[in-house]
Amino acid sequence: MSEPHTHHGHDPSDPSDAPRRPVSMIDVARRAGVSQKTVSRVVNGEPHVREELRDRIHEAIRELGYRPNAAARSLVTRRTRRIGVVAFGAALYGPSSVIAAIESVARADGYALSILRTETLDRHEVQGAVDALLDQGVEGIVLSEPLHLGGAALQVPADVAVLTIGSQGLSDREDELVVGADEFSAALLATGHLLALGHASVHHIAGPDAWISSRLRRDGWRSALEGEGLEVPEVARGDWSPRSGFTAMQTLLREAAPTAVFVANDQMAIGAIAAIEQAGMRVPQDVSIVGFDDLDVAEYLSTPLTTMRQEFGVFARLGMARLIRTIDGTPPAEVRQLVPASLVTRATTGRPPHAP
Repeated sequence: MSEPHTHHGHDPSDPSDAPRRPVSMIDVARRAGVSQKTVSRVVNGEPHVREELRDRIHEAIRELGYRPNAAARSLVTRRTRRIGVVAFGAALYGPSSVIAAIESVARADGYALSILRTETLDRHEVQGAVDALLDQGVEGIVLSEPLHLGGAALQVPADVAVLTIGSQGLSDREDELVVGADEFSAALLATGHLLALGHASVHHIAGPDAWISSRLRRDGWRSALEGEGLEVPEVARGDWSPRSGFTAMQTLLREAAPTAVFVANDQMAIGAIAAIEQAGMRVPQDVSIVGFDDLDVAEYLSTPLTTMRQEFGVFARLGMARLIRTIDGTPPAEVRQLVPASLVTRATTGRPPHAP
């Protein structure tokens, strides 16, 4: 492993900065060309600091290897018993379920949790959230529900354990722990279920392209069709909401006359079913639907929903157990672990219309 960010930084541009002296907030202010008070506001996560100043200060912090006093003290003992979480889309069912499980494990193991929710998909905002958690002296970082951020990977120093809850890592670390659902294989299974019922093709309502999970589910659906030598229809797209599933299904009914649709989450699937019924058609007699997630409500719809069940609590607990072991100095041999999703067959799938 590479050397951790030093907490005895030395600024070569400042001859008065004696070697081995701990980097102070004054050093950061001098390097960034701002006041010590402004550095303090950024370090403490206070609002109303211009973005350009905030970026300049974080860059100075990274260059000098600065850690606030509480974190600096923790580097001596190596223990703060604090884990940081960067959460995307935390209001959605999947991410909120993951965060609830993470909180439960952390509390049971005596760890405090700092959660920062990002408002946009901007990579700089996400990196800023990671940096703010590092400034708190966290021993581990959890990246929940990864997005396709574009550009360079997130930077996490080698002395802080990092876990991504999802199917793909997001950081620049080769030892990043990755635990999540095998969404590609789940989409293969969902699509294969519909093809096995005799449907000539399967259409797809995908989630937002910025979400890695959306891309993996789309790729699994496409692979299942290509594996059977079938033409791949154009993807309809939603934003995870029931309304977007309703609108996407209306478009499919108007343009493609599908008999089977794999929908990237249950919320959109519920909207799609409403659109089918509003058009005077029936599920599954006219159109079969498979969702993804197995929401609590899925079993209790007027037509119970066939869906792919993700074990959010299972892979959040697995991931946290691996992260805490890594913090304790015994990292797992394999850094990546994907948990299979299971097909829950209910009443929204059946043979195609007019099938013998």
